[in-house]
Amino acid sequence: MLKGKGSLVAIVVAVVVLASGCGSSTASPSSAATTPKASLAPGALNCQTGTITTAGSTALQPLIDAAAKQYVAACPGANIIVNGGGSGTGLSQVSQGAVQIGESDVTADSKLATPDANKLIDHIVAKQGWIVVTNPDVTVKNLTTQQHVDIWTGKITNWKDVGGPDEPIILIFRPASSGTRATFKKIVLGGLNETTSGQILTEDSNGAVTTAVTKTSGAMSVIGFAYYNDPANKGKLNGLQLDGSDATVPNMTAGTYKLSADGHMYTLGQPTGLTAAFLDYMMSPDVQNGLIPSLSYAPVAR
Repeated sequence: MLKGKGSLVAIVVAVVVLASGCGSSTASPSSAATTPKASLAPGALNCQTGTITTAGSTALQPLIDAAAKQYVAACPGANIIVNGGGSGTGLSQVSQGAVQIGESDVTADSKLATPDANKLIDHIVAKQGWIVVTNPDVTVKNLTTQQHVDIWTGKITNWKDVGGPDEPIILIFRPASSGTRATFKKIVLGGLNETTSGQILTEDSNGAVTTAVTKTSGAMSVIGFAYYNDPANKGKLNGLQLDGSDATVPNMTAGTYKLSADGHMYTLGQPTGLTAAFLDYMMSPDVQNGLIPSLSYAPVAR
């Protein structure tokens, strides 16, 4: 078994400009609560001071980072530290009070014990999709759900068996704590366990996976739409259809592309101060109608 290792990304965003306004955040107090929050009025911004830290899903990280930069650029005295680490890490850290917001691709009760999950409030901020990608040397353009099951459980180990070149399939996994891995395993593999033999790499984040696939012949993995559609990755990845459906935001929204899930931002109890203000901003038109479509996510249905 081959093993690689990615790195945790921590991005500290600093304040540069002035703005003013008011607003608040609302959510239901349970791990399953998903009551939509009202967006800020056009042009309004609830500027708060202080420092907060977020951690978790690297699939959501491009969106959270971009929104944090926009917020602190408009609000003096605000500092938002955006960490990755994976959904399991984000949920664990927010439940322990180590960070103010934990981002996750999966629900808290799927990763945490019930008492810990019930202390968290779920703020759904976006809908996100993932795409299966390969190194460009792989000529395959579509895989069915059953072919994925056969590949990821080790039954098929060569690309020639699914219409590709005579080349070993190198699977690039995420750690067990990964929300991306959990979502793919649930939706595509039907909960089956992946193979533990053959040619396998493990990387810690969507970004590290993207880099590994581009550099490894025969490699295959799963990354968020935001990474696949990043101009910096254009031409470096071969994106696959799933059951004949293109991995696009319109298909995800219409339900014809199934590898998708809600993007969650969890807080330990009711958020206040800068945490509440930033969550309000995530639901504002600036983010829902601006950043979200520009980064290949879909807005929350309201």
